[in-house]
Amino acid sequence: MLFELPLAPAPTKRDIRKLSADDLKAFLVEHGEKPFRAKQVQEWLWKNAAGSFEEMNNLSLATRELLGAHFVINGVTVQNQQRSNDGTIKSAFKLYDGNIVEGVLIPHDTRMTACISSQVGCSLTCKFCATGYMDRKRNLDAAEIYDQVVRIREQCEGQYGTPLTNIVYMGMGEPLLNYANVVESVRRITAPDGLNMAPRRITISTAGIAKMIKKLADDDVKANLALSLHAPTDAKRNEIMPINEANSLGALKEALQYYHAKTGRKVTYEYIVFENFNDTLEDAENLLKISKWLPCKINLIEYNPIENADYRNTGEENLMSFHQYLADRGVQTNLRRSRGKDIDAACGQLAVKEKAAAA
Repeated sequence: MLFELPLAPAPTKRDIRKLSADDLKAFLVEHGEKPFRAKQVQEWLWKNAAGSFEEMNNLSLATRELLGAHFVINGVTVQNQQRSNDGTIKSAFKLYDGNIVEGVLIPHDTRMTACISSQVGCSLTCKFCATGYMDRKRNLDAAEIYDQVVRIREQCEGQYGTPLTNIVYMGMGEPLLNYANVVESVRRITAPDGLNMAPRRITISTAGIAKMIKKLADDDVKANLALSLHAPTDAKRNEIMPINEANSLGALKEALQYYHAKTGRKVTYEYIVFENFNDTLEDAENLLKISKWLPCKINLIEYNPIENADYRNTGEENLMSFHQYLADRGVQTNLRRSRGKDIDAACGQLAVKEKAAAA
């Protein structure tokens, strides 16, 4: 009696963008290619953001076939896109494994900003955030973060005829819980052989991981830092942001002062002003005390409501009084009006909808 042996599974090809420059050069030399080919391939991958080996037209067909036989480029594609009446463009990005993350292009008179994700879902369970009601599936790798910027840059240039100017890591996920990939993506985005964007135009926003804020300073990461504060006392912050229980305002104060002492950079505090929660003049007074920790600016943000939570924007009169209280006391304070109100603008909403549609 004859038995058929099961076929061995085909070897999984590695994403070529996970190879270091030295590893890529070693591979090419081992297969009979000249060492300088590695630089050509790297330029195609990062400077030109090639999505396939076929695009690398200064390489021979044999070289492209060699790369295709051993590697893949796990690119990020736009699965769905929504455009608001105010010009905001929100995209659901599909990853190679079928997971969905979000990115947003936010147009402004003086800047064009990409808001990008660092994780699939989030583990922090902030009560006002749609992503906080999703499970964290995995971290994004540096190339997936990079690709979001490339796709949003294409939207910016294609639909507005102007270059992308700013990037904020303020989409799905907590950037400092994906530290290595976020820092590598910043390096790639700012590198002359990458997108060559200025580090001062990039902001990493964190819910507040004290030890990782210090690590940003120790590693001299060339980007700005924003803290998603949203409440001026531990009691209120614990209520809406459970991460505060392990990273209290006292711990964050120490970390931020350490960061400023090492980098010389001011920090931005992000503060959503919720009705009947953190919008009183007493809250403004407590926020004023926090502003004295180190040089800073404060962004007061309008809220994009979500179905899972009952939080609402404070009234316009309250918002202006809150803003005026801080401004009158010399605090650099900006009002950030809600964008994309007529689309799934709140972080995580579009990804949730895409996931439900695919189920």
